[in-house]
Amino acid sequence: MAIIINVDVMMAKRKISAGELSDKIGITPANLSILKNNKAKAIRFSTLDKLCQVLQCQPGDILEYTDD
Repeated sequence: MAIIINVDVMMAKRKISAGELSDKIGITPANLSILKNNKAKAIRFSTLDKLCQVLQCQPGDILEYTDD
């Protein structure tokens, strides 16, 4: 897939653990792992919104398009 999800990069920049992030955005650690490992087929706007709120970033900081 040409869309890369950089949640792990933003987590490292904000020094937040996976467990803490999953609690704050209201998804399971397993679903957060799917996002972190670029295995997700889709992401809800509500989840993206919560990620941006907690990580204090823009959607473009999390989502990246690459031409493969």
